Amino acid sequence: MKKSEQKKFIKVLNENRRKLIDNARRALTGDVHLDPNDFPDEIDTASSEAGLAFIGRLRERERALIQKIDMALRKIDDGSYGICASCEEDIGLERLTARPVADLCIDCKSQQERLGH
Repeated sequence: MKKSEQKKFIKVLNENRRKLIDNARRALTGDVHLDPNDFPDEIDTASSEAGLAFIGRLRERERALIQKIDMALRKIDDGSYGICASCEEDIGLERLTARPVADLCIDCKSQQERLGH
């Protein structure tokens, strides 16, 4: 991969990481708490708890994506970015452009999905 392409991906990955961290900070400063006295009945309480559980799942997904971004940045540093973790062939630039954290080429990812992983 050319240095100019690497620089482009570093910029994209860092920007994605910054957005995720900003979203997490906003969520932390928001009023995300449960006070049973705020809800007149069990249905309202259950609805709020379901909403908080959903927010928790989103936060977990964001945390996992940040870890993938960090891994991609480390791979750029060590020269292994853009190489499929399974077959060790180049991951196409189109795939990396669409999903900069991709660690599998499209063929290996398709095979992984067929196998249910």
